[in-house]
Amino acid sequence: MSFVLDNSVALAWCFEDEHTSAILAVLDRLTEGGATVPQLWPIEAVNGLLTAERRGRITAMQRQRLSGFLRALPISVEDQTASQAWTTTAHLAEQHRLTAYDATYLELAMRLALPLATTDKALMVAADAAGVSLLTAA
Repeated sequence: MSFVLDNSVALAWCFEDEHTSAILAVLDRLTEGGATVPQLWPIEAVNGLLTAERRGRITAMQRQRLSGFLRALPISVEDQTASQAWTTTAHLAEQHRLTAYDATYLELAMRLALPLATTDKALMVAADAAGVSLLTAA
């Protein structure tokens, strides 16, 4: 896989008002080489779409269509996320003042030596401090 994908980028693909050339370039890179995500990614993605629906940003039909779009992308869900949660992930969250959720993306990028695609400012700062390459998505 070519990079670790954070939901801040994936969900931006779902909303036209969040499309930028950088965000769409990450989507192009994904379609060419795939990406990997931690085990919590699908749950976070569904939650983001449900929240958008509840806030009236999208309809139930749009949520279902966007769920299908995200599910069909060439994304590999990595299966070691949970085994890192109590140790490395917790340490990274504490060290960089991240949520445990955001720290899972950092941990995965570090462990697999892959760049990270995110628009989350705190995660970008932590990745830079940890020596993780960032894909320009913001």
